[in-house]
Amino acid sequence: MADQVDNEPEAEFKIRDFVMGMSVDLILVIGFTLLTLVFIYVPVLNQTIIRSALGLVMILFVPGYALIAALFPGQKDIDGIERAALSFGLSIAVSPLIGLGLNYTPWGIRLDPIVVCLVIFTLACVLVANKRRHELEVKERFSIDFVKLYRQSVGEAFGGDNTRLDKGLTVALVISIILCMAVLAYVVAVPKTGEKFTEFYILGPDGMADNYNTTYTLGDQHPVIVGVADHEYRNVTYDLVISLNNSGNVSQLHSEQLTLADNQTWEKTISLQPDQIGTNMEMEFLLYADGNMTAPYRELHLWVNVTAPQR
Repeated sequence: MADQVDNEPEAEFKIRDFVMGMSVDLILVIGFTLLTLVFIYVPVLNQTIIRSALGLVMILFVPGYALIAALFPGQKDIDGIERAALSFGLSIAVSPLIGLGLNYTPWGIRLDPIVVCLVIFTLACVLVANKRRHELEVKERFSIDFVKLYRQSVGEAFGGDNTRLDKGLTVALVISIILCMAVLAYVVAVPKTGEKFTEFYILGPDGMADNYNTTYTLGDQHPVIVGVADHEYRNVTYDLVISLNNSGNVSQLHSEQLTLADNQTWEKTISLQPDQIGTNMEMEFLLYADGNMTAPYRELHLWVNVTAPQR
């Protein structure tokens, strides 16, 4: 019993030392990941340019850096330039692979699954990197001394031993980096407007573009999935009208109004009950935009047969 009591503080100390002894760069990776989550999901913040900037860094650098930190925990494993270059390269490789894997899952390639997988991958790599660094001697662990790094950079760039050409090239490199960052910020802040359009589609009961119910008995109801996706770069109010056209005899089966924001998708399962008997009748799915009911903005059609109930 005494040994167990003695071991508990020791185990607690090891856990505390493992967490508190985390390198600054790993702490920054965790902090950056959490900050990105805040700007993605907090309503007031997710409409700002900062969200896009953080998202780009999260996709193009952070996961790769965490993976490199896990693979090369030692100070002398690779140098700083190789570590930075591999961080970009592996991030560009990891993110599409995660998307490819999600494509074969029920969640699909959507924002929430991608964010969750990237965060889990990054945090897992950080924990592995921290564990592997703690297995090394303190002087052998990779760490970043930002003050020392700044002083070395300034000394190498503007030190008295450098020639005028070296100083000029350094200044040109710094200016190029600043310009690249400014151009990136401009592209994120003022994205190019692409083609404006609205997706309008109907799916069968199983969520696929087939197996539509086209044979009815009068009085029966069958479901159909109707979807609308707004890519108009603005909020749009749509009017959905579903009607049955039997050689000019038109009856309305369903109607409703919906307002979508840019890039918002709406799907709904609607049960339709034809009220006419006929063969090869046209079931019309009409979508009107901005209150203009004179002509449909998008339209789809199914040809259905409705028979009388058997007695």
